[in-house]
Amino acid sequence: MKKKVLLIGTVALLFASILVVFMTNRYIPFMMDDLWYSTKLSSKEPIRSFQDIVDAQIWHYHNWGGRSIAHGLLQIILPLGEFVADVLNVIAALVLALTCLLFSRKLPKDLSVKVGFFLASFGMLFGFAADWKMSCFWQAGAANYLYMTPFILLYFYVYLREISDTDKILREDVKKLSLIELWIVPLGIIAGWSNENMGPVAFLIGTFVTGACLKKTRKVKVWMVLGDLTCLFGTGMMILAPGNVVRNQQVRENQYGILWQCFLRCYYESRALLNYLFPVLIVTTFMIILCKYAAKKVVGTRNILLLLAALLSFGAMVLSPHYPERATFGTMCILICVILSLAKKCVEGEAKLALPLYLASLIIWLRGMYFLGEYLSICWGWIK
Repeated sequence: MKKKVLLIGTVALLFASILVVFMTNRYIPFMMDDLWYSTKLSSKEPIRSFQDIVDAQIWHYHNWGGRSIAHGLLQIILPLGEFVADVLNVIAALVLALTCLLFSRKLPKDLSVKVGFFLASFGMLFGFAADWKMSCFWQAGAANYLYMTPFILLYFYVYLREISDTDKILREDVKKLSLIELWIVPLGIIAGWSNENMGPVAFLIGTFVTGACLKKTRKVKVWMVLGDLTCLFGTGMMILAPGNVVRNQQVRENQYGILWQCFLRCYYESRALLNYLFPVLIVTTFMIILCKYAAKKVVGTRNILLLLAALLSFGAMVLSPHYPERATFGTMCILICVILSLAKKCVEGEAKLALPLYLASLIIWLRGMYFLGEYLSICWGWIK
C-alpha cells in the first residue's frame, strides 16, 4: 500500500513538473540570437527552405563559429513556430533525463523506484542548472545544450559500458549493441561537433576505452575506432572553423595583455567552480561519501571516468575568453549521471537509504520547480 501511494505521488509530481516546464517554455519567446538565426545570417531575409539553412551555415562557419550541427538544428526548428519549439524542448528535457539514467544501469524492478529516479533526473536538470533559462528554454541555448547533451552522454555510455567496475577494467560479459558500426558514425560526428568543451572530452573518453581494450585483448573493436575517428573529425571541424578566429578577434578580453588575460581566465574558472557548479559538486561529493562509507560500495571505474570527464570539460574552458553560466550545462549533466549511478549503488547496498535519498532528491526537484514557478508567477502578475 505504501509503495502504491509513493508511486502515485511520484507520477503526479512528474506530470506536474512536465506541465510547469511546458508552461515556462510558452512564456519565454524567441529572442536575441533566435531572431538572427531565423534569417539567412548574411542578410535579413527569413529562412524559407533547407537550402537557405545550408547557405546560412556555410556563411556562419566561415564568419562566426563552428557549431554547425547545433545551429543548423536551431534553424530547422525556428521556422516551425514557438509552440512546436516549446513541445520539442520538453521532449528534449525528458530524453536528456532518460539518458542520464542509462548510467545507473539495471535499476531495481520496483516501479516506484524507477519513476522516482526519473523524477530525480528530470528535476536535477533544473535544480542544478546555473542558467536554466538560457540553457533549457531560450531556443538558441536549448539547441546548443539541451539538444546536444543527450548525444554526448550516449557516446560516453556506449564506450563506458565496456568498462567494468572491478579490477579487471574491461567487462567480459558485455553484449554488442545491434548495428553499432552503422550508427556510431553519426553519433561520433554529432558528439564531437557539439560544443567546444564537451566534444574533445567525448573523444578522449572514447580513446581511453579503446586504448584499454587494445592493451588488454591485443585487438580492438571496429566500432570503437570508427567512433574515435568520427568524433575527432567532428571536434576538428568545430574547433578549426575559420569563423572562430573571426569571432575571437572581436572579443575585448583577447586584446588585453597576457598576464591580465591569465587572471581573467582563472577568475572565470573559479566563478564557474564556486558559483555555477557548486550545488551539483556538493551533492556529488556527498554521494561519493555516502556510497563509500555508508553503503560500503566502490565508486567504480565508470564513475571515476565520468568525474574525469567533468573535470576536463570544466578545465577546457580556460581556453575560452568567456565562461558563461550556460556553458557549465554539459559538466553538470555528467555529474548528474554520477549522482544517479551512486544513488543506485546506495539503494542496492542499503535499502534503508532509499527513503532519505528520495526525500533529498525532492528538495533538489523543489529548487528547480521554485525557479520556474517564480518566473511563471512574475509573468502572471502574481509577483510584482
